[in-house]
Amino acid sequence: MFDLDRLIADCRAGLVEDQGGFRAVREVATRLVSDPGAVLAGLGEPQKGGLQVLHSAPDLTILNVVWGPKMTIMPHNHRMWAVIGVYTGAEDNIFWRRVPEAPDGVVEAAGAKSLRARDCTVLGKDIIHSVTNPLGRLTGAIHIYGGDFLAQERSEWDPETLSEQPYDLEKAKRMFADSGSR
Repeated sequence: MFDLDRLIADCRAGLVEDQGGFRAVREVATRLVSDPGAVLAGLGEPQKGGLQVLHSAPDLTILNVVWGPKMTIMPHNHRMWAVIGVYTGAEDNIFWRRVPEAPDGVVEAAGAKSLRARDCTVLGKDIIHSVTNPLGRLTGAIHIYGGDFLAQERSEWDPETLSEQPYDLEKAKRMFADSGSR
């Protein structure tokens, strides 16, 4: 059964074990999403898109991220490592890199990775990525960050011009809230 207090304690122990790194936290997340039924039983079946804060502290943030059907979020960075574990549905990530000679911090596509239920991956602190839920139903994932994700200044890139601008957390929350339901 999903136990939020246990997840937080295990992630905290992982931070100590790795001296702030992500390796032990990845193992925690991998174990967690290896039993999607337990996560669904603990959190409930996703009903609508949204960002649910499960834990927030200066050194650790844990979110339950529910992507609406066919939802896409613009390229963005975290400026901290992230561990992502999908417990239902799918996330398609496109990775981006800055174009050195381009103005306005423009980025270009540099790779991709698909995640499905039971998949877990790590994003380094310098990764820029966009995410799409390719499915016509909700996707749920646990996102664990090595810092205060909600307070960290970071960037997003306009989906059309690919130019850099300050990340707008409230806009992202609206995108999730407006992304649909079951």
